Order: sequence, then structure tokens, then C-alpha cells
Amino acid sequence: MIRNRFVGEREVRRPEGVEVAKTRTRGVGSTYSRVVPGVSGRVLVVDDNKVIRQLIKVNLELEGFEVVTANDGAECLDVVHRVCPDVITLDVVMPRLDGFGAAAQLRADPRTRDVPVAIVSACTQQEVEAGIAAGVDAFLAKPFEPTELVRVVRRLIERKDRRDGRRGAPAGRGRG
Repeated sequence: MIRNRFVGEREVRRPEGVEVAKTRTRGVGSTYSRVVPGVSGRVLVVDDNKVIRQLIKVNLELEGFEVVTANDGAECLDVVHRVCPDVITLDVVMPRLDGFGAAAQLRADPRTRDVPVAIVSACTQQEVEAGIAAGVDAFLAKPFEPTELVRVVRRLIERKDRRDGRRGAPAGRGRG
């Protein structure tokens, strides 16, 4: 089933289940007041910008996720089988292999085809359409709200756990 979704001013057609989040960051201030104990799941964060990679990593770790990072799509493909992530976040514009190329290769590999992938980028209409074609599950527009990042990652992990029949089981446990 195809649903319509507005990104900015434009309407984007997307398959059922693909999530598009559009947020803007707030001013300086504390977003989280505590560190959540235990591991909520394992996330592979892929971005060539060290500052953005660290921002995503810190916000996810504060919410209890285990985070592994990669500098670009090629490095993502090198480490994904060792890491066994529950979710992968990908930037679009990266050296060596961009986010769409990485997503397409992840979908083509039987070992990673079911790992949820979220694009964290500008999320133009062209990016959303290319991401859908590559099999991306969710989109988060930069600049993003940290709470929205956490919500998208949690939702993807919960959806994967339901599909895998692991209701209530902590994601990322007992693997790799």
C-alpha cells in the first residue's frame, strides 16, 4: 500500500510502514536528564561528519542503546556482520559509498536484508524517493530533534522485534 506524506512543502508517496520525520532542533538546553540503565538495542551509526556521528551516538547512549559507528557506507558494510545491529542510521552524502548505495547493498545481502535502516539527512523529496527505492525504513531530517531520533530508532527496533517474534526480549542481546 502506498501512503502520501508531506516533507516540507512537498507531498511524497511512500510505501506503508516507511516513516518520515521532519523536525528542527531547539535552542541550547538539556534534552535528557538521566542515563537509562541496560541496553535497549544495538545501533550502527554511519556518518562521515564526526560531530554528527558523536551527537547521534551520545543521544542514543543516553537512552540505553549500544552504539557502534562507521565513517561511510563502505566501512558500514565492513563492520555490519561483526556488529549485528538492530538498526542502522545512514547519512546520504558520504565518501566511497553513499547512504543509498549502502542501503541497497544491505538489502541485497540475506544476512542484513531485514535490519531496519533509517536515513538521517536533509530528506529532500529526491532523497526520500531514492531511499524508498533502496529499501530504507525511515527518514529523519537534519537538523533533527534528539527525542525524535530516539523515537524513530525505538520504533524500528520494536517493529523488528515484533516481526522476529521477540516481544519483550531486549534487542541486541545474545548476538555478536
